[in-house]
Amino acid sequence: MPKNTKSRKSSLGNHLAFRISEVSEMLGVSSSTLRQWENAGLTHPRRTKSGYRTYFLEEVERLKSIQHLRLEKNLNVDAIRHWMAGRKTHRSLSNGVSAATNGGGSLPIGKRLRQLRRERSMTLSEAAKGTDLSVSFLSCLERGQAHASIAALQRLAVFYDTNVLSFFGGADQNGKLVRPNQRIELSNEPGVHLELLAHGSTAMEPHLFRLAPGTSSGGSYHHEGEEFIFVISGSCDVWLDEVEYYRLRPGDSLYFSSSQTHRWSNPYKQQAVLLWVNTPPTF
Repeated sequence: MPKNTKSRKSSLGNHLAFRISEVSEMLGVSSSTLRQWENAGLTHPRRTKSGYRTYFLEEVERLKSIQHLRLEKNLNVDAIRHWMAGRKTHRSLSNGVSAATNGGGSLPIGKRLRQLRRERSMTLSEAAKGTDLSVSFLSCLERGQAHASIAALQRLAVFYDTNVLSFFGGADQNGKLVRPNQRIELSNEPGVHLELLAHGSTAMEPHLFRLAPGTSSGGSYHHEGEEFIFVISGSCDVWLDEVEYYRLRPGDSLYFSSSQTHRWSNPYKQQAVLLWVNTPPTF
């Protein structure tokens, strides 16, 4: 650390903390770049009562990792965000469906995506162009080093002419009654738990969404059909065609055409729990 860099004790506790200018000097990164990383969700500095950013040592170490991925691994912001998310401990199913439903025979999602691409004799560049996802992100995803947002999974399903369910090995599940421990989870992203509430060939596809604070769909997507959302608890923001905006609260419901581009986020402090129904099935 340069001699003229002065650290200080944070008002949030007796911990060593740094201002954005100090972190900028330590890492050799501009303050504007640090703010861009924050806006992209890569870093989460605290704020003082006066509104100034405060970086604790743990956050500085996180920034060092981001800098390493950017310079040494040549990853873009999207790939870094998914890579960093993959380092967190979470309950998502990176190895297919949950232990209660996978039967030990399903491929991890990364291997399944690589298999689909190679069956079509496609390069990563061709798959990236067709899905509007980066080559570096797809490469990390296939190697199990990244997690896919709901929007990314939808794009991949459309591109490979399949459904999201096939990525998680649950297409053969059947039965009218579905117990809680029999639900197939269709999420690969930390904090986003998407559980399928019905098995087999159905006209409707009901899901239970559990969205942690700060999570989002990861972008907009659209497809054929219609959708219905009912909010059980918490709040969630939904945008349709980037024109219509809805803040959904407990007891609210929303019905719309799936052909409208749609995205969602939970910027609030409480987990959002939603009943979300698609028809025809799209996952």
